[in-house]
Amino acid sequence: MESRPRWRVAIVDDHEPSRAAVRAAILAAGGEVAGEALCCADGIPLLKRVGPDVAIFAAGLPDSDGVETAAHAIAACDCPVVLFTSHSDAALVERARAAGVMAYLLKPLRAAELAPALDLAIARFGETRQLRQTLEGRKLIERAKGALMARLGLTEEEAFRRLRRAAMDSRRTMVEIARAVLTSESVARGVPTR
Repeated sequence: MESRPRWRVAIVDDHEPSRAAVRAAILAAGGEVAGEALCCADGIPLLKRVGPDVAIFAAGLPDSDGVETAAHAIAACDCPVVLFTSHSDAALVERARAAGVMAYLLKPLRAAELAPALDLAIARFGETRQLRQTLEGRKLIERAKGALMARLGLTEEEAFRRLRRAAMDSRRTMVEIARAVLTSESVARGVPTR
């Protein structure tokens, strides 16, 4: 039985020696190279096609800015990105942080640094995703409480108790119940749901 690789990694870098070093380090650490691209224009399509666990983007790419493309990749593909660059100036680090980059590797690659950087990026991205889902769930519950309050003339506490009771009775989450309430509210008003 074949075991699953530690991670599946996409590499976006136009510099062959750098890609070769990253490729070797990934394989040595028990990972798999899911695909490679040489420019920004091919980076996001690659990520959409191969669905990696993590992507490594060079900061400088021939057709565009790797940091900017990394930000688009994170949003479009829901994939953590590690920035790979020979520069460590504060401005670049800040741009990478603002773009949502989860870790940073310096060229030339020191193979021992790759696995911890990828593990950290994947873990941090998962935590960020979980937090985002929790916040979105809370917003849905608040909107559903508001809809129940307006429709049935309930207090906030009464609306919350109704949502909680419906979740317990149906063995569903409060977020699922909130979605159902909002869907029924939009149907009653004849407004399409988002």
